[in-house]
Formats: sequence, structure tokens, C-alpha cells
Amino acid sequence: MNALMYPIATEKAINMIERNNVVTYMVDLRSNKAQIKKEFEDVFKVKVEKVNVEIEPRNRKRAYIRLNSQFKASDIALKLKLV
Repeated sequence: MNALMYPIATEKAINMIERNNVVTYMVDLRSNKAQIKKEFEDVFKVKVEKVNVEIEPRNRKRAYIRLNSQFKASDIALKLKLV
């Protein structure tokens, strides 16, 4: 199962990349935090410090993925062409 669907590129998400070292992703509704963390680490070869999830009213799940301080979310954003 693919937990990660697509990155979010809103103004709030871009600010979180710059200020909090957090990447925002839309994820599968059936995925849990451990699956999201493992898949993100495998795909981008980084260490994830914490994953927060939010279920939206439109029955979609958004994940806020905080990277370890050794890695930069801005590097991931460049790979994803968000910035």
C-alpha cells in the first residue's frame, strides 16, 4: 500500500517548510503514522522526527512530517519542485 499520495503546496505548507522543517503530504486515509514515516524515510532517504495527521471534513487525510534537524525540508521541497 502506498501511504503517500501527493505533496501540498499551499502558502501555509511552504511557510512550514521554511520555519518548522515540516513537509505536508496528502496521504491514504487507511494509513497510520508508522506507515507514513517508514515510506517517507524510504523514498527520500531522510530521518523523520515526528508525524502528525489531520483528517479533513472532505474525508481526506493530511500528514505533517517533521524532519530530523540533520535534514532540511527545503531540500525535499526542491526535489518535489514545490519551491
